[in-house]
Amino acid sequence: MTETSPGPLKHTPLHALHRELGARLVPFAGYEMPVQYPTGILAEHAQTRTAAGLFDVSHMGQVRLTAKPGHNAAKALETLVPGDISGLLPGQQRYTQLTNETGGILDDLMVTSTGDHLLLVLNAACKDADLAHVQKHLAATCEIEPMFSRGLMAVQGPQAAQALARLAPSVATMKFMTGAFVMIDGAQCYVTRSGYTGGDGYEISTPAEATEAVARKLLAQPEVKPIGLGARDSLRLEAGLCLYGHDIDTTTTPIEAGLLWSIGKERRVQGGFPGAAVIQKQIAEGASRKRVGLLPEGKAIAREGAEIAIGGKIVGKVTSGGFSPTLGRAIAMGYVERAHSATGTKVDLLVRGKPAPAEIAPMPFVKHAYYRG
Repeated sequence: MTETSPGPLKHTPLHALHRELGARLVPFAGYEMPVQYPTGILAEHAQTRTAAGLFDVSHMGQVRLTAKPGHNAAKALETLVPGDISGLLPGQQRYTQLTNETGGILDDLMVTSTGDHLLLVLNAACKDADLAHVQKHLAATCEIEPMFSRGLMAVQGPQAAQALARLAPSVATMKFMTGAFVMIDGAQCYVTRSGYTGGDGYEISTPAEATEAVARKLLAQPEVKPIGLGARDSLRLEAGLCLYGHDIDTTTTPIEAGLLWSIGKERRVQGGFPGAAVIQKQIAEGASRKRVGLLPEGKAIAREGAEIAIGGKIVGKVTSGGFSPTLGRAIAMGYVERAHSATGTKVDLLVRGKPAPAEIAPMPFVKHAYYRG
């Protein structure tokens, strides 16, 4: 979960708090971020699956999109993404992707309608390029306001709702993929009920100067402990969720990645977004490869880049792999040729050059537990 980056590392509004809590800080997407705290990744993972964990995701890019007079922000954004943005009611959230002319994914993002404007959350490593892309294409129709200095936290886990509801009672009745303006500790925050662990939880956008106070209030709740990037990765892998730059990138389409569900039904027919022709062809005929789950038989961990073989023939590559603390075993995901993508197909994962038996398995590896009301 570490990355080298040129220039001095940036800090989130919670940097001092991470140091105070004894976090091991590492370079990630140009920021110095906590990979783990003294309890360690396994304990942090279990904490999030059984109680609640607090993640600093302030390095991600928040952008506000407001239509200029005579224009429609949702329609404008639909020229860049395949998701149904026009269908969002105020307070609804949607997952979609910025695509390129070949149907590849420039980034994946969350879009929420407040009624007056759209709120976008972009991946940290892509946010500058995404902002430039949006400005290039939408500046004539929308006011585009980067809010990169705001704080963003995720509180995740089966006890996240009761912990956050003590500070903001209205969040208890929110449903998965909805958002609302909420006062927390005297600060106006924007809260969405979503997350990247496959479990229940919330993301809380805060004014920069209020972020640490809100974090401390959350950490004062008996259910909540701080969680780093290490457990964030193992949790999302168990949930079968993509990590941009690893499981999806400019060379993969939403169809190859198994993200057809995120493309609005009308948009599949109408197109009107970059790469629509490629994506429509793949919807009709199937893509040549497919993202799949992988369950290795033994203890060998197949990491990103490990080749997938059948009978000595390379049929694909692992894009994410690791140990699942919840299942107590190795898991992975990757891409294989469509002809070999059926659940139960026996494959070999080439780990340090040696074949490790595995089979293709459905995802998620751990059942999702989103709150749908």
